[in-house]
Amino acid sequence: MLKKVYCFLSRYTVGLFYDKKYLKGRWFEKSTKGWRWCWKDFFMQKVIGYNKHVPFPVSHRNNVGVASQILFDPDDLNNFQNFGCYFQVNDGNITIGKGTYIAPNVGLITQNHSISNLCEHDPSKNIELGKNCWIGMNSVILPGVTLGNHTIVGAGSVVTKSFPEGNCVIVGNPGRVIKKLVDDYDEG
Repeated sequence: MLKKVYCFLSRYTVGLFYDKKYLKGRWFEKSTKGWRWCWKDFFMQKVIGYNKHVPFPVSHRNNVGVASQILFDPDDLNNFQNFGCYFQVNDGNITIGKGTYIAPNVGLITQNHSISNLCEHDPSKNIELGKNCWIGMNSVILPGVTLGNHTIVGAGSVVTKSFPEGNCVIVGNPGRVIKKLVDDYDEG
């Protein structure tokens, strides 16, 4: 009974401050974890003022450009609760496929400095992560990269080019395929 009251009060209180489209899915319907994330972020952002420009669901623990340019499934809010992730979107978009996991300290970068003039930036390029991917800790995904479904990026890798076929393990700097995975991976 107490859990139901907590969820009811949280839904209507937190719903005043956060976009309701993110207050649904497995973290809210099958668990109270989503509400706990909301309350922690509310306290840190709205009360303390840390990263107060960053809208939920992107946590106060992360650095993000324009949160509205990150497209993802509400069931995957957990990706925004890790420490140290950097979602740099500027004029590009980041699409995160359903069931994809992003570890702590991952950088997703849609725009780099110009090599010929470091005071300028190259045009932004979108990043697309397929369904059921895993981006390992301390990895960096650079502008324009597309990773197909069920792509695993090893910890500390720097992915500089696309692997749209998916079903593979990528490691290193620059990232390269070291293993192909069975292509009938269950995406349910």
